[in-house]
Amino acid sequence: MSIFSGLAGRAGILRNEPPKSPWGGPPSGGDGNGGKGSGGPEGGPRNPWAFPPENRRPRAGGPSALDELLKRAKGGGGGGGFPGGGFPGGSLPAKRLWLIGVGVIAAIWLVVTSFQQIGPQERGVVTFFGKYSRVLEPGIHLVMPAPINSVTKVNVRAIREENFPTSGSGENLMLTGDQNIVDLGYQVRWNIANPQDFVFQIRDPESTVRATAESAMRAIVADVTLDQAIGRGRTVIEARVQQAMQQILDDYNSGIMVQGVAISKADPPAAVNDDFKAVSAAQQQAQANLNNARAYAQQVIARAQGESAKFDKIYEQYKAAPEVTRRRLYYETMEAVLAKSNKTIIEAQGVTPYLPLPEAARRLPEPAAPATTPAPAVQQGGGQ
Repeated sequence: MSIFSGLAGRAGILRNEPPKSPWGGPPSGGDGNGGKGSGGPEGGPRNPWAFPPENRRPRAGGPSALDELLKRAKGGGGGGGFPGGGFPGGSLPAKRLWLIGVGVIAAIWLVVTSFQQIGPQERGVVTFFGKYSRVLEPGIHLVMPAPINSVTKVNVRAIREENFPTSGSGENLMLTGDQNIVDLGYQVRWNIANPQDFVFQIRDPESTVRATAESAMRAIVADVTLDQAIGRGRTVIEARVQQAMQQILDDYNSGIMVQGVAISKADPPAAVNDDFKAVSAAQQQAQANLNNARAYAQQVIARAQGESAKFDKIYEQYKAAPEVTRRRLYYETMEAVLAKSNKTIIEAQGVTPYLPLPEAARRLPEPAAPATTPAPAVQQGGGQ
């Protein structure tokens, strides 16, 4: 029987009987708009959001069904509205719904702002109504929700770099201690050592580091010469600049640690760079010549000192045995002289030695051709 009763109910829909509103029954004798039901004997499909007047013609100047629904949801309007100014059935008033929505948003806000996740390379600076409270280590922490507590995350492991000049290709001219100008390019590396001081003590960390680096570099370069700035003194300048920067930043309580300073370029100004290179080449050549002269002088001095020491030893031997030493010196001297010359040895008198005259003649230089002198002219006398 229930099946047949259900079919009978659906047949009523096919007969376009006046329907019951899914949002609550309209007042008796109408549809809530002062007219008949939305369905009639010749009515078509019913729109739950619109209540067309009789003869299916829209009523000019009246509010639409959606406007009426919203008006009733807010608690206004006449009959057929939601009881208590709420949703159908009056189960959830609009005020209570707004309170639920605010509560959900507040709960989400509490969860999001109360649980803070700090990465391994980060530290979290916590403030209590803007005043420093503590520093959070890596991990998940529970804090009071914002705006009571506020957490600022700071990356303490990242190495930051500042290049001078910023473009990398411009000029950065500085005055040296010997009144010369040098084009100096360098790089400063730094990181955060104290998150609390870094957040609260300085307003613009990058600008502070750049200004400190510029000041320290110009002060150090003003104490060195041009040759030191572009040559062997670079390492000393880098160490002094790093020390000066760290001292200034510590005085500011900046919480910044300078990791290093590296000079990438140290040249004369571009206008005189070629001439300066020529002068530098000449100076290097002069230094090389000076080094060669000093080396030769050292050799001569060493040789003279050796001969002097040898003479002293011979003199000691001479004082001990003058005649023997004299003969030995004579023999050594004659040996040194005769070893480089051609010799002819003739024996004593009364002995005719074999003398290889052809061999001796071959060794002797060829005689020069005699000069020819013209015969004297014969003078003929006048008479005899």
